[in-house]
Amino acid sequence: MYFLPEALDEYVVSHSEQEPELLQELTRETYQKILQPIMLSGPYQGRVLSIISKLINPKYVLELGTFTGYSTLCLAEGLQPDGIIHTIDINEELVDFQRKYFDKSNFGNQITQHTGSAIDIIPTLNLKFDLIFIDADKPNYSNYFHLVIDKLNKGGIILSDNVLWHGKVVEPLSEKDTSTKAVLDYNTLLINDKRIETVVLPIRDGLTISRRL
Repeated sequence: MYFLPEALDEYVVSHSEQEPELLQELTRETYQKILQPIMLSGPYQGRVLSIISKLINPKYVLELGTFTGYSTLCLAEGLQPDGIIHTIDINEELVDFQRKYFDKSNFGNQITQHTGSAIDIIPTLNLKFDLIFIDADKPNYSNYFHLVIDKLNKGGIILSDNVLWHGKVVEPLSEKDTSTKAVLDYNTLLINDKRIETVVLPIRDGLTISRRL
């Protein structure tokens, strides 16, 4: 999803930080071997995640939706030296692929993988997080928010991906389109919850920043 004219978008990308070589390698192998490679964050959004994480300098990060680990590595770039990122994905077939790239990076020992339903795993994490990235199945976005909000430190940030959902959030809603309905409900939840302040960024497929008050 691109909201700028192509030439202007290319200018923005060319004047932003470029992705590290390891992430280029991860991208190539994802496209060669993994179904639905479009789920990757991509180089520009990856640099956005990286710089937000560096600004926050979190000790503990929670990521919902690992896929092949691209966004995990971007978020890990901002970790404190003793920081940890807990990343959850339901697809056990991707665990070894993820770990290969985690261990190739400088952050391998700071990344803890969890495989299974985030609904079940989140309550077992007895931590307070400085940064949470939600990029998993859309129908559960609101459920994830309710599970993580009390695990977010004051001043902490929730980043939510795909909140513009290919532009469908402003199109007529089909009764069968449960994912778009879930994203619409989630966006309404964020703007109405008085425990956070929220800004939607029209970056790629939409990225929301919500800060815990």
